[in-house]
Amino acid sequence: MTASSPALIKARQTIFDYRAIWRWHFYAGLFCAPFVIILAITGSIYLFKPQVEAWLDRPYDHLTLTGRPVSAQAQVDAALKAVPGSRLRSYEVRREADDAARVVVGKQGENILVYVHPETLRILKVINQEDRLMQIDKTIHGELLMGDNGSILVELAACWAIVMVVTGLYLWWPRQAQGLGGVLYPRLGRGSKLFWRDLHAVTGVWISSLALFLLLTGLPWAKVWGDGFKEVRELTGTAVAKQDWSTGRAGEKAEAKAMDASGGADEHAGHGMGMDMAGMEMSGMDMAAAPSDARPLLDRMVATVHPLDLPPPVLITPPSKKKGFNASPDWTARSDTPNRPQRVTLTLDPETARVIRTEGFSGRHPIDQVIGYGIAAHEGQLFGLANQLLGVLTAIGLITLSISGLVIWWRRRPRGQLGAPPALPEGRVAAGVGVLIVVFGVLLPVLGISMIAIALLERLAFRHIPGVRHWLGLRSSEPTAEAHPY
Repeated sequence: MTASSPALIKARQTIFDYRAIWRWHFYAGLFCAPFVIILAITGSIYLFKPQVEAWLDRPYDHLTLTGRPVSAQAQVDAALKAVPGSRLRSYEVRREADDAARVVVGKQGENILVYVHPETLRILKVINQEDRLMQIDKTIHGELLMGDNGSILVELAACWAIVMVVTGLYLWWPRQAQGLGGVLYPRLGRGSKLFWRDLHAVTGVWISSLALFLLLTGLPWAKVWGDGFKEVRELTGTAVAKQDWSTGRAGEKAEAKAMDASGGADEHAGHGMGMDMAGMEMSGMDMAAAPSDARPLLDRMVATVHPLDLPPPVLITPPSKKKGFNASPDWTARSDTPNRPQRVTLTLDPETARVIRTEGFSGRHPIDQVIGYGIAAHEGQLFGLANQLLGVLTAIGLITLSISGLVIWWRRRPRGQLGAPPALPEGRVAAGVGVLIVVFGVLLPVLGISMIAIALLERLAFRHIPGVRHWLGLRSSEPTAEAHPY
């Protein structure tokens, strides 16, 4: 039986109708191409966040000192004074003593970073965390500067990009190819039509697995998928610890506002909830019960954490009265390194400043570990520069796919029509396509909802408007042979 025999064509149409796959690929590519280009550019920039922020922070590192740095508590007090009415969020333990202190304070749900000279306590810079360059880039990448609505739109584009890649692989799969030209490498010097076709198809096959990896590992951040995944984990009892990734800026801001409203760490937080010698009456302790080390609690914690040489940045955070995972008087020191498998969280005793519990990546739930590896690789931080360059290569491939696909569509679209592949006869869905629709719809709820909406619009509205029906190619006709998109 030859590859072009009518029996084999009919069998393929029964399982995976070629035109249906082609049509889904067309719509997916046309819709998500602009978003893919934006996400690829912003994602490529974010891959180099450590290098960019180190370069931006050069004026605040290796400062000139005439003596020894003052206490960490004095640095925190200076930061709190610079932002009246604020509360301590975190203090960064720097490896070098001549670096400016980085103190994050919270006010009205905003996180504000204050750079303090470690000796003179001069305020070198005050900036809202949301206004930092890489945070702006991250917000564009995740929300298009549109909040939760933007996050859902990005999630929708990412889901359709998954459809685009999967259906593209099916369309690319060599059936009657002679040689590897146009399959694994582009055929040059044979006209622009073949060039754009080969550029699109060959680029797609080489970067498809990397693109799918990036798209799938980005889902935990997505608003709908991420929130749903969190709910499922809570119902199944697999959410044994607070997840260390967010599902949107709105959630982060709400949590920050809740911390402010809860009466959490305020301007006295660095004194260990009244545990230093100057404020002993606040805690109800008598002088005989005071610790032998008279330094402020925060300074004793820094002395405990600094020699451990945790992967930077290392943040010391005060306790919060907010109900949930952090509802305890203990302080926390954590490595917030973007290479998540290297992260360590220490629980510090609020009286002695000693480590009373250590939580490493290996002790987290396997689901958290899998997602941690995925996010670290997604951000280009799992295996150094090679990871970053691989991410850039994938982004360039996605941009190439999007542009070449748009060029192919623009050059081949019929006059007066969108140029979509002809639709199947009304009511007909190949078995394999139906299974794919159900699987995609269940695993990717936003995609499923959009598929249902498109199907209803086609069936109930577009097919009954002659001009729209013609423009969208909804007039059905039975194929006599297997068509090819190129």
